[in-house]
Amino acid sequence: MSRKVKKSKAVPVVLIITLLVAALAVGCFLVPSLYTDPIRDSRKAEKSQALEDRDALISEINDQNAAAVKAWEAEKDRLLNPPEQEPVQPVWPQQKTEGWDILDLTDYPLENTTMKQHTRAELMNNGMLLVNEWHSRPEDFSEAELKSVGKYLGGNEKVQVDNYNITLFPVASDALLEAVNAAKAAGMEHYIVTEGYRSWDTQNEMFQKKKEKLASKYTSEEDLINAAKKEVNFPGTSEFNSGLAFTLRLYDRNNSEVGSAKYSTTEQAAWMNENCWKYGLIFRFPLAGWPLPTTQDKSQKTGVSIQLNLYRYVGKGNAAFMHYLDMCLEEYIEYLHAHPHLALFEDGVLKYEVYCQYVGNDDSFYILENSRQHVSSLDNMGYVVTVYEP
Repeated sequence: MSRKVKKSKAVPVVLIITLLVAALAVGCFLVPSLYTDPIRDSRKAEKSQALEDRDALISEINDQNAAAVKAWEAEKDRLLNPPEQEPVQPVWPQQKTEGWDILDLTDYPLENTTMKQHTRAELMNNGMLLVNEWHSRPEDFSEAELKSVGKYLGGNEKVQVDNYNITLFPVASDALLEAVNAAKAAGMEHYIVTEGYRSWDTQNEMFQKKKEKLASKYTSEEDLINAAKKEVNFPGTSEFNSGLAFTLRLYDRNNSEVGSAKYSTTEQAAWMNENCWKYGLIFRFPLAGWPLPTTQDKSQKTGVSIQLNLYRYVGKGNAAFMHYLDMCLEEYIEYLHAHPHLALFEDGVLKYEVYCQYVGNDDSFYILENSRQHVSSLDNMGYVVTVYEP
């Protein structure tokens, strides 16, 4: 009899172990909290915080950039579209309310200015041209505008002249007439113009004659010239070569005694010497006690030490400044170069303002000006002097 062997239904041990391992692995995935890694979790938290901090910083920077852009747009709009208002000008120092007062405004700009072009010819003969021993008349000086004083002023009934060949520039003749009329109103009469403009040739002829007269006393040409210069100006360096200067004395054809007195001793001379500045004229060569007892010696500045009754036109504003500064022409021009902006007040009221600026020696140039009434003049030292009225 054959016997059949039955297969065992028992689960193999290997299979059971495999199933247990698989179940354990699935459990690990399904329940991660049971198997945490502290180091990994810390790094993850730090990374998360860093991301938050980065985002906050980016947001802050973006806000700052937006504010900066907004501020720039506002500033750009302000610059491109400035408000329509007058610029604020610096306030001048306080002036005296009584008497005359001169303010030095060198540190204050000329107000409301524009640039305007001029030529030397336009400003050459307006009054401030310096001509003396050290500053010869400019080579581009022109005689074209010179006029006979007698003819220009309408005859001797207005201003007496020695002869009708005496010439001056019209500005000087106009000032002379105004001064003589004022003198007449004050009871002072009989002024006569004895000399005016001298040409270069006339001055040279006078100088050569003086050299001939002194030639026997000197063996050196240099010594001879220097000796002649003490009595007659070298051609081109005489105030008479400017067309702005003239001499006065007294004359009455019906009374010879009028002209017999020395001019400087007369009441007419005293009046003219005290008042000529009001009409744009100056006494050109002051010496100690002459022409007035209070006059200070200016011969070291002017180069002239002989008594000449010579008057020179400089314009009313410049004459007023020179009068109250007690300066001759040379001193005044030097002062303007160092103090180029001045104002003159009378009882607290502005009378004149002067502004001096360097332009060089070009044929044309630009200067600062404003719209007020003014006169500009070359000073023969590379500067333009402009006088403004209120």
